[in-house]
Amino acid sequence: MAHQSESAQSKERSKREVREEKILDTAAELILRWGYNKTTLDDIARQAGVAKGTLYLHWKTRNDLFLALLRREDLKLAEDARQRLAADPEGVTLHSLIKHGVLATLKNPLAKAMLLMDSNLLGELTRKDFVSSSFPERMAGWRFFLESLQAQGAVRTDIGIEEHFYMLCAIVMGFLMIDQWMPENFTYSDEAIADMTAETIQRTLEPSAARPVAGMEASNRAFNAYMDKALELLKKERNNGEEITS
Repeated sequence: MAHQSESAQSKERSKREVREEKILDTAAELILRWGYNKTTLDDIARQAGVAKGTLYLHWKTRNDLFLALLRREDLKLAEDARQRLAADPEGVTLHSLIKHGVLATLKNPLAKAMLLMDSNLLGELTRKDFVSSSFPERMAGWRFFLESLQAQGAVRTDIGIEEHFYMLCAIVMGFLMIDQWMPENFTYSDEAIADMTAETIQRTLEPSAARPVAGMEASNRAFNAYMDKALELLKKERNNGEEITS
């Protein structure tokens, strides 16, 4: 009897998860089509083929639903970037990491909108400084990863970690935002933009000398430790439906 009860509960969880994913997929489709401000719960329920009341079985408010969507996209982005990097024969370098992170962002319109605080798409969500509780811990992990690269001579040692981080963010954000100010004939594919970003990072923040194999293996270990922890925190937030603090 206990086994049957556990099986029934497992099936119910699976059904609930499938329904939740369908609703979030619908919300993503509609917010990309109409924007956050014009997308209502009625629209989402109708497009997803569920009763409006069903949405409240998963989320208490409209805001909660969209925050769950943003958490999901944050997790998807991290997993996508990691998979892309794992398939790169070059291995883990700062520029290859940024290349695949930028490409994963460009392939995910919602993730890009979140990063750039796109008010046309995200509406009033951009007027709130949403930061998950794990953000400080993930940033500490990123800092430790950069310090590991610097200790291995994989990034410049003549500047501090803060300068590395500032220049890194400035380069990445510049490439992601520049299109709105460029003439129409300056059009590049997502892949080309990711490549140009990576090359700029490499020329600006990495030494010209090749690293020994041992250094590359150490970089891989440091990166995997960082990503394991970051993904663990993101999954925990999503699974718990954690509130986002401002």
